[in-house]
Amino acid sequence: MTDRARITVFDTTLRDGEQSPGCSMNHQEKLRLAHQLDRLGVDVIEAGFPIASDGDFEAVKAVSEVIRRPVIAALARACEPDIERAWEALRDAARPRIHVFLATSDIHLQYKLRITRDECLAQARESVRYAKSLCNDVEFSPEDATRTEPEFLCRVLQTVVDAGATTLNIPDTVGYSMPSEFGELISAIRARVTGLENVTISAHCHNDLGLAVANALAAIVAGARQVECTINGIGERAGNASLEEIVMAMRVRPDRYPFETGVVGEQLFPASQLLSEITGVPVQPNKAITGRNAFAHEAGIHQDGVLKNPLTYEIMTPKSVGVPDSRLVLGKHSGRHALNMRCEQLGYQFDRRALDDIYRRFVRLADKIKHVEDHHLLELIRDTHKPAGSATPLIEPLQGAVAASANTPAQESPKAFPNPAPASSFGMSVPLAQEHHPEQEDYLWGV
Repeated sequence: MTDRARITVFDTTLRDGEQSPGCSMNHQEKLRLAHQLDRLGVDVIEAGFPIASDGDFEAVKAVSEVIRRPVIAALARACEPDIERAWEALRDAARPRIHVFLATSDIHLQYKLRITRDECLAQARESVRYAKSLCNDVEFSPEDATRTEPEFLCRVLQTVVDAGATTLNIPDTVGYSMPSEFGELISAIRARVTGLENVTISAHCHNDLGLAVANALAAIVAGARQVECTINGIGERAGNASLEEIVMAMRVRPDRYPFETGVVGEQLFPASQLLSEITGVPVQPNKAITGRNAFAHEAGIHQDGVLKNPLTYEIMTPKSVGVPDSRLVLGKHSGRHALNMRCEQLGYQFDRRALDDIYRRFVRLADKIKHVEDHHLLELIRDTHKPAGSATPLIEPLQGAVAASANTPAQESPKAFPNPAPASSFGMSVPLAQEHHPEQEDYLWGV
């Protein structure tokens, strides 16, 4: 069996991700998330941009002092003040990295930097040399690489490799590239730039056309051995490549992507939820891997299949990414199998005739209110089967009460039915005996 190539996971949630509008983090929040990224098993944490503010400098410094296993990187423009500031913040890191970037596309050189190509080459060379004099691990990124003329891009990369860069990061800064095109660019760099034996090729993809993950995977296939990404795919504009999607794509499809990472899959969902709690930005419900609906099923055919064997509709287990379990959403598309199972979970078992009766009423109700919650279902059971003749309780209802009978006074409190267990926003029930605290739910699920 051939050993699978190891991909370095470079997490830039604390730097590029933080640049997403509304996602800025203070010193303590960055440190808290850095601890989770360490538990997640990422190889590199880009902790910030130290020259940007005193707060960012202190955050990078704190992460460098406390988080010891992964490489800690700090971003710097290709100039001495930025590089010096980055090194001051990283000085106490066990494994520091200075990440230098300089735009290389003609549109950036002309309109943003207002320098020539020759001046760009000289600035790239001198900045990497200076960073290398301070830190042995130096990464260089040619900003807007995918809109840079390929021959000039390779000249810049050759220049910084000769100056001592240990990682060449190729950013699709504005999310412009197509997967096949990006893969071809990585292959061309590997073919044209010399001295790459001890240099890592990296990919940093943005999601403006929704192709960030596809581009990152194409780069890996073409020979990139580091991928830069963020939790939940947050970042500038439409965001970055999503860490959880890249990692799980390789795990679910090793036949196409025979690579491995050091990421602990069970920590993906906790990392996603912690980020949402810190930033106050919820994950979109249909987000792959970590969205609320990622393991939710409403269609009756799907529910029936999942109840028989989850692999019928789930290509990974919820627990493999840290989600406690799948959930079945009761709505108008649900079938009898899912309805019957939920009734049993609530403490009632029906024969086929009684279940058919309840199912007909359930569908009418679901047409009106979309999602049928436990308390709706319990009311429906009570109204449909007041004598409880065909309902067999599987468990004793709370307070020792029994299902309502025909002799029960109309004004009596409906304690005959189990109080529904509070459910999280991901749909899992909390044990009945557990007291519910809204602030705990917010912490767990990032609502």
